[in-house]
Amino acid sequence: MSDPSSDNSKSVAKLARYSELGFIIPASVLLGFFLGKVLDHWLHTRWIYLAGLIFGAIVGFVQMIRMALTSVKDDK
Repeated sequence: MSDPSSDNSKSVAKLARYSELGFIIPASVLLGFFLGKVLDHWLHTRWIYLAGLIFGAIVGFVQMIRMALTSVKDDK
């Protein structure tokens, strides 16, 4: 017989894991954008923010895929 509080804590952990997926891509895109803007200001350029934006999007998608694969493996 399983403990109801244990089932509840597992549900909360799953909810936290899946809600984190919705924040990964926007956070990484914004971080890449702002770091690119800082580098643009520092280096007196006008294009690095685009590279940071693209790099942030790629990193966000890769991290989201890694987390999704890990959560699928943990659920089995």
